[in-house]
Amino acid sequence: MSVSLIFVNKDMTTAVKADILSFSFRKDAYLPYTKLSVSFVTNGEDIDEYAEMKLFIGEKLIHHGYIETLERRKSGGKYTMFAVSNGFTAQLCRAQIEPGLKMSVSLNSLMDGFYTLPYVEHENNSDTSNYIYVRKNTAMWDAVASLSYKLCGTYPYVRGANTVRITAFPEPVSYVYSEGECTETGIGSDHRRLNTNYHMADINGEYGHYDLTDSDAAAYRLVRHIYMDLDMRFLYSPQQALEYRDKLDNRGMRKRYCVYSGYRGEDISDIMTIGSDQPARIMFIEIKGSSKGIFTKVGTYEDKFQGS
Repeated sequence: MSVSLIFVNKDMTTAVKADILSFSFRKDAYLPYTKLSVSFVTNGEDIDEYAEMKLFIGEKLIHHGYIETLERRKSGGKYTMFAVSNGFTAQLCRAQIEPGLKMSVSLNSLMDGFYTLPYVEHENNSDTSNYIYVRKNTAMWDAVASLSYKLCGTYPYVRGANTVRITAFPEPVSYVYSEGECTETGIGSDHRRLNTNYHMADINGEYGHYDLTDSDAAAYRLVRHIYMDLDMRFLYSPQQALEYRDKLDNRGMRKRYCVYSGYRGEDISDIMTIGSDQPARIMFIEIKGSSKGIFTKVGTYEDKFQGS
């Protein structure tokens, strides 16, 4: 299976790197961008000219992003480059938008009305039935997440290299993994973000009116109380603010996964079935490549956003 690493220079010319030593790729439904780390043999060229990175497996573009870090090392007369790149949708986490109440907002108007981010695309959704309240220092991604929950009860995710979606992909590909072809299968749980009790102040700053208890978290013998100011994003439905925060803290709580040799082209929101398990939406993908070959870890989550 061929792997191609392409650098795009600041002047838009390209440089193909064939001597890849290793790479690690990660994609997660709760991570607003893809992440790629790669090392390769180089001839000592000027690293300051590089602006973008692309990674293809076969003919599929799995990563296209800006460069976070580059490091060139020389040992034994040979140069090795180490690069880390985030997908371009990561800039939604750094680009802040003007605070205030914004009525009749759609995903289209939110994504297109503030910044032009290179290579970032989005699902076509013109539903203007809701509003968002943008708090001070709010990143664009947080505003998209708030709108996604109000419109669909979902959390946004990235499909393809840089396409933001808030609904399940309507034409998912189904993948079946037999026990025999998996080099590893596993399940896991993560309780680090869980909280048991949420308390939100009212418009006068007084507590006792808006409360929520997560009995599932309490069943794990946890005692974690959170006190919040009134969340203006849910001013017309204050209790929904507590429900949203609870779901955020539950995301990725349980997981199932398998590891196999190769890469079939999976993406977030496709369907996976491991052995006799029930089919589920793919929620995370990790691909690692080296001289030992390419191995893919693909898995799903069970949490309150996914209907657990």
